[in-house]
Amino acid sequence: MNFKENANQLKELGYSITTAIYSEDEIRSILACLKSAEHNSSFMKTKDLFAIRQLFTNVSGLKELVLNENLCQLISDVADNNYFISKAIYFDKPSDSNWFVAYHQDLSISVNQRAELDGYCNWTFKKGQHGVQPPLPVLEDTITIRIHLDDTDENNGALKVISGSHKRGVIRIENKDWNSLDERLCNVQKGGVMLMKPLTLHASGRTTNQKRRRVIHIELNKHHLESPLEWLEKCAI
Repeated sequence: MNFKENANQLKELGYSITTAIYSEDEIRSILACLKSAEHNSSFMKTKDLFAIRQLFTNVSGLKELVLNENLCQLISDVADNNYFISKAIYFDKPSDSNWFVAYHQDLSISVNQRAELDGYCNWTFKKGQHGVQPPLPVLEDTITIRIHLDDTDENNGALKVISGSHKRGVIRIENKDWNSLDERLCNVQKGGVMLMKPLTLHASGRTTNQKRRRVIHIELNKHHLESPLEWLEKCAI
């Protein structure tokens, strides 16, 4: 498989969608591996969302299932050899979820500690993790991979994106000067993948069709952070 066109779309539009990265058997194996972790009380679970953070650390054997030949080829075509995995999360949006997310950019990375450094701002500490907004080049070079374990459309939380918004840097959402830009709905088939730049404005709606939306969210990066900061989840591809 060749994904050079996906690389071009990601660069120009801020997102790209491809199908058939995973077979039905591979999806079943991934879901079985995730199911083994569902009863861990340390993971976040509400009526609207089940989430596993630091995914490859917390779910043994999952990384090897996720990084199949197709995904490795996709990564090779959209990223250079210096990239590594910087974050991995599993989201399960239940069939009766009333959860929606307004337009936003993903501006925070997970790091090992808090340190007052120039260019690092908006510190948070949630679920035992330090988060920070890094310098702009770190965000610009991040690549997000969303692996869809269910068919996803506008009725169960498919992302809407503002095409090309990643080229505007950090956007003040309240200014609404991005409203005139092109909105796209990103339907993704089960076993498909959506690529996205985290600076691309994106949102998702409530579930209205009683179908689940399970997604593995992986972020890639290639930057060394300023000492003493280190990526919390850094691991090789």
